[in-house]
Amino acid sequence: MDAGPVGTARERLQQAIAQLTDTAGPSAAPDDLIAALVAYEEARRFLDRAVVDATADLQRRGVFAERGYRSPTGALSDLLGWERFEARRRVIAAENVCEQIGLDGVPLPARLPATATVFASGEAGLRHVEVIARLLDSGPARRLAPETWAGAEVQLAANAAIYTPSELHTWGTQLLEILDQDGPEPDDTPPAQLNELRLSRFRTRPGGKLTGRYDDAALFDAIAAAVDAGAAPRDADDQRSAAERQAEALAEVCAQVLSRGRLPETGGRRPQLTVTVRLEDLERRPASASLEFGGQLTPQTLRQLACDAAVIPVVLDGTGVPLDVGRVSRTVPDGLRRAVTVRDSGCAFPGCDRPPSWCEIHHVREWQHGGPTSLGNLVMLCTVHHRLIHHSHWEVRMVDGLPEFLPPSWIDRTRTPRRRPPPVLTPVG
Repeated sequence: MDAGPVGTARERLQQAIAQLTDTAGPSAAPDDLIAALVAYEEARRFLDRAVVDATADLQRRGVFAERGYRSPTGALSDLLGWERFEARRRVIAAENVCEQIGLDGVPLPARLPATATVFASGEAGLRHVEVIARLLDSGPARRLAPETWAGAEVQLAANAAIYTPSELHTWGTQLLEILDQDGPEPDDTPPAQLNELRLSRFRTRPGGKLTGRYDDAALFDAIAAAVDAGAAPRDADDQRSAAERQAEALAEVCAQVLSRGRLPETGGRRPQLTVTVRLEDLERRPASASLEFGGQLTPQTLRQLACDAAVIPVVLDGTGVPLDVGRVSRTVPDGLRRAVTVRDSGCAFPGCDRPPSWCEIHHVREWQHGGPTSLGNLVMLCTVHHRLIHHSHWEVRMVDGLPEFLPPSWIDRTRTPRRRPPPVLTPVG
């Protein structure tokens, strides 16, 4: 237990919670259980307000920035083990219902004073605050006159105690549309073209899906022409649907480009197909392998890929650690980067899901201080966490060939190491 006022207050809080829980035991009457549920929610909202107040105070003092965090969201996520959206919800509340400090050092009232009042009283929860803040930062709200905007905030806050967050969002959207009668000013300029493509890997099975949209006719035509060239039925017995033929044609076009090496480098290496095989599988003829993006391979697909000279096999030992290279140069060679990619599968920082193409290679022991450019001294980090390692008291070290991270003592007094869950490699077939 912590010493000092915080430790004493924490002990009293735990005692109060235990006392409340005892009154809602198995022998409690139904009405007592219902009353306990209401009390639990009141306590949760009270603690939410306390967290928001503390977050706002830390932001005003610049504590998070002093300790290497550009965003309070990241600091809260690491300190309290929250998902980023949970941390961001508290930050939004702190920015809108708490007093701020202006550039001249003068205190400024809360941006949403009516919402701050109902939040402080417990009538509105965190989600209500988030909904109101986002509604009043929308396009229709920004077009309102200041006095109309302030009136809308009062109405939204008044209904927070009546509506659920979803209901409040629907009602508030309608309110703002009514208040914004003129709508946006006419714009004779053509709408901006939207070209987007999303690749998402299936979590529970091999493969993934692509979804895209191209408003630029020239870009779409280039893709369509390439796909159309290889999507014709191969013969009269070709029973594939048009969608199946087009999917395979696109994959064949990409495979041809990869084999010819005419793509830009991604994260310090030429794009290639990397196949990961366990040593025991390799010794008994490959029966299981995985791809960097596509996931687990079937034995049939693996044997097919093994015939392609453009495929780069990476063999893992029993602990999932590939070979490394010696101290050749500060720059990480292409083959060594592939080994780090196979081991870390993207940013190795716990809770981060950024893929390898977004990441950089970090020397655990600095190169200028004698750190070798070898697998045992390298870790893959995205830009955000690479900077965090260099500009805060987070530390990374290698244990049994795998990276683990030590949080600063202000986040975890015991500095218990954290690491991402290891991949599960299971034989297929």
